[in-house]
Amino acid sequence: MKTTRRNFIKQSGLLTGSLAIASSPLLSACTKTTKVTDFKISLAQWSLHQTLFAGEMSNLDFAKAAKNDFGISAVEYVSQFFKDKAKDKDYINQMKQVAADNGVKNLLIMVDGEGELGDSDENKRNQAVENHYKWIEAAKQLGCHSIRVNAAGEGSAEEVQQNAIEGLRSLSTFAKDFDINVIVENHGGYSSNGKWLNKVISTVDMKNCGTLPDFGNFCITRDENWNCLKDYDRYQGMKDLMPFAKGVSAKSHDFDENGNEIHSDFSKMLKIVKSAGFKGYIGVEYEGKKLSEYDGIKATKALLERTIASL
Repeated sequence: MKTTRRNFIKQSGLLTGSLAIASSPLLSACTKTTKVTDFKISLAQWSLHQTLFAGEMSNLDFAKAAKNDFGISAVEYVSQFFKDKAKDKDYINQMKQVAADNGVKNLLIMVDGEGELGDSDENKRNQAVENHYKWIEAAKQLGCHSIRVNAAGEGSAEEVQQNAIEGLRSLSTFAKDFDINVIVENHGGYSSNGKWLNKVISTVDMKNCGTLPDFGNFCITRDENWNCLKDYDRYQGMKDLMPFAKGVSAKSHDFDENGNEIHSDFSKMLKIVKSAGFKGYIGVEYEGKKLSEYDGIKATKALLERTIASL
C-alpha cells in the first residue's frame, strides 16, 4: 500500500511536466484529432457508496467532497442516495446550490430501482417508464444532461431486446421535451452484451437515447456468490457502445505496484474512447476493496490523468 502510494505521488509529480508539454503551442498545432483537453474527469457517487450508506457523508456533502477532497469539478449522482427526494424541489435546489457554491458541474443521475424498462408485461413496463419521469424532472432542475437507466427484463434475449426498445423509446420521448438524455449502462444481464445493447440503442434511433459505457461491467451472468460465469470482451464491448456514448465510466477495482488497474487496460480503453471521437467527461467509479474508497478514487484519478496525458 505504501509503495503504491509513493508511486502515485511520483507519477503525480511527473504529470505536471507532461501537461506542460501537452499544452505547448507546437503540440497543439500538430494535433488534429481529439485533444487531451477534450477529456475531463468526473466523480461517480457510487465510488463513495460505503461512506454514504454508513452515514459518514450525506448526499448534500457529495459535490463539496468531490471538489475539496479529490479536486474533481463534475459529479454523477446515484438515485439511491436521495430516492425519496426526487420530487422535493427545495431539496434538489439545495443540491444545486452546494454544487454551484463549490464550482462543481452536475452531469447526470444514475437511476436504479424504478422497475424494468424491458419488462414483458406492458403495464409494468409502462409503469417503469412513468417511474423515471420524476428523475428526468430532477435532472433538469439540477442542470444535468442525462439520467442513466437500465435495460433489463425477463425472457429471451430477443424478447427483452424488443421490450427494452419500446420502453426506452417511450421514456426518451418524454425526456426530449426536457432536453435530457436517457442513457443505458452495460449493467449486467443482456445489457452487458455490447452487440445486444448496440442493437437496442440503434433501433430506438433517437438522438437523446444513448449509452454510458463502463470499463468493467461486461459480466453477463453470475453465480450466487457473484462470480462471473459468462462475460463479454470488455474492449469489444466499449467499441460496440462508444458510437452512442454520452459519458464514459472508468470502473476500477485493483491496482498493481505501478498504479495500473489490473482488470482493465486504461490506455487501451481510452484509445477506444478517443477513436470514437468522444469529447466529454470520464467518470471515476472505484469499486475495489483493497484500497479505501478515498484512496481508490485518488488512485483512479491519478491513473486517468496519467493515461490521458499520454494520448
